[in-house]
Amino acid sequence: MSNKLIVGLDIGTTKVCAIVGLKNENGKINILGVGSKPSLGGVMRGEVTNIAKTVEAIRGAIEQASKLSNVDIAAVHVGIAGEHIKSFQQSGVRIRKNSESEISKEELVEMNKEQYHIAVEAGSKIIHAFPQEYIIDSKFTTKEPEGMPGTKLECKYHVVTGRLSAAKTIEKCVQNAGLIANDIIVEPIASAYAVLSEEELENGIAIIDIGGGTTDLAIFHGGKIRHTAVIPFGGEVITNDIVDAFGILPKQAELIKVKHGHAIPEGTRSNVIITVAGIGDRKSKQIMEKNLAHVINARVKEILSMVNDEIKMSGYKDKLNLGVVLTGGGAQLKDLSNLVEFTLGCEAKVGMPDPHLGIGLVEEVRSPMYATCIGLVLKGFEDMEPSQNENTKKSKKVDNPDNTGKGFKGLLVGLIGWLKEEDGDFKKQ
Repeated sequence: MSNKLIVGLDIGTTKVCAIVGLKNENGKINILGVGSKPSLGGVMRGEVTNIAKTVEAIRGAIEQASKLSNVDIAAVHVGIAGEHIKSFQQSGVRIRKNSESEISKEELVEMNKEQYHIAVEAGSKIIHAFPQEYIIDSKFTTKEPEGMPGTKLECKYHVVTGRLSAAKTIEKCVQNAGLIANDIIVEPIASAYAVLSEEELENGIAIIDIGGGTTDLAIFHGGKIRHTAVIPFGGEVITNDIVDAFGILPKQAELIKVKHGHAIPEGTRSNVIITVAGIGDRKSKQIMEKNLAHVINARVKEILSMVNDEIKMSGYKDKLNLGVVLTGGGAQLKDLSNLVEFTLGCEAKVGMPDPHLGIGLVEEVRSPMYATCIGLVLKGFEDMEPSQNENTKKSKKVDNPDNTGKGFKGLLVGLIGWLKEEDGDFKKQ
């Protein structure tokens, strides 16, 4: 059995989650420790707004995971989300001096690095630049140009940007909690890593990650990521709608949403009444399950409409041959898959991280709400050097900007654009 450990840290709007994973001889992840703490109001719509509260939540989650796993956690792979995440398409061009020489892997890496220095709006930073297709001498198109001759080498890139201050704030929270952020990874990418197969990536699929504060979208086709977007609404706004509609406490609204909530009113029973305790000495309230579903349905349809607009804008609406995969805590809402299929006009299913789980505390994380955190652990093992154990010592980040590899691994290698050494923005301490 491998002795390498990775800790994933998901800083969400409603909770902070930490998972300690050990890779076994079969390549699956044994779950040694899990920790979860409420975000305490320190995160809004996926973005840290209160460092002190977020640090407290991180420490609590890490302490729980450390105690269960008996591991002294020093380093984490952390996710980043928020409506500041944007994406666009960009073309890169390189004129080669010797047209007869073979295109090398090093050339592709250098060309990829150049994309991190193109101009973006003030206060933003390029996080990722994913190569889509290469064009040689304006004629031949390929995904794998290595070894071919040519004079003019072009590449279409999918570029993801984010607010520079948001990344620095996350790193500061991790550091203040006494940890090192080895990697910072865009969360829908991590979620995809946990729940999508190579076949799904190749044939066309979208992942919709419904978190507490945001709904994240990533579209894949031809084995490549084609579009990313963040919708600034998630499960928390649904809870707030229930509070406003029925005059109950947020904790009560969240509880009845999880226990009795349906995305489609027709899926409820008209005679079911939910009793909610009154506030203080006030009388308890009676809420019909169908009325609760109407409130939920209205907001979910609004969110899905925004997702649908993003999918249409991407140009891949008719290329989602395998439909969409739902993940995140919000994916657990009853009848959601049916509503998604009706709204988006394609097949929908809930994505689970089960295929990657080995033994240990697997029942505790066998849920779409842990997909991001499991994906962060998986990404950590993808980047780890063979001899490295990142959680028994404070290790240096593995910086691998080459995301020109093949298959699923090639799709996601080089996700650590946040910490580019040549930029000097995020030097390791």
